[in-house]
Amino acid sequence: MEEKDLKILAQNLANPQGEKGIEIGKMMNENNIGMTMESIHALLIEDNEQILEIGHGNAGHLKSLLNKAKNLHYTGIDISETMYNEAKKLNSEFTDRADFVLYEGNKLPFKNEAFDKIFTVNTVYFWKNPLEYLNEIYRLLKDNGTFVLTFGQRHFMEKLPFTKYNFKLYNNDEMEELISKSHFKRMKISEKEEEIKSKSGDEIIKRIYTVLTIKK
Repeated sequence: MEEKDLKILAQNLANPQGEKGIEIGKMMNENNIGMTMESIHALLIEDNEQILEIGHGNAGHLKSLLNKAKNLHYTGIDISETMYNEAKKLNSEFTDRADFVLYEGNKLPFKNEAFDKIFTVNTVYFWKNPLEYLNEIYRLLKDNGTFVLTFGQRHFMEKLPFTKYNFKLYNNDEMEELISKSHFKRMKISEKEEEIKSKSGDEIIKRIYTVLTIKK
């Protein structure tokens, strides 16, 4: 891919826009489904819980999540108007069990302790003020709640040509250090490996990623 194409890809991975954004949102859902389902599994979802996903993309995984327990309510929040509209369209059958919220990317517009479980997959690279953002998530989580943060590890991500454009990459030690500076007190690290198609779709690559289960 040429540099201009890599830049467009990087921009759309951070904030999908228009027809190209819809296409990339579909690709992200397919490529990230393993990471997403591992994250959902780590939440240990129970009946009657309020669940927040930060950066829902097209939310093609929503049905699977809602089948994890009874009487769940899901809220997805995203900075992309394209993904907000696409997620609502693809999940119109779940309007009584799911809400989608569009926001500016910094302050999460919810009341304190609103959610039992919160998760996010492949968004931490784009947080403008990571420590402040972690403390925003802490504010939203109930005292006995769980936050799952999933990200591709630096040594894998830096091999991808588009991550040089406005991606902030982390290894496990760097992420642990960041979280230790936040209000959160406890975390468990789980390292995972999977084979996925490259973004260009012409090769299979081995992705190494981390699922962090974080508690107050």
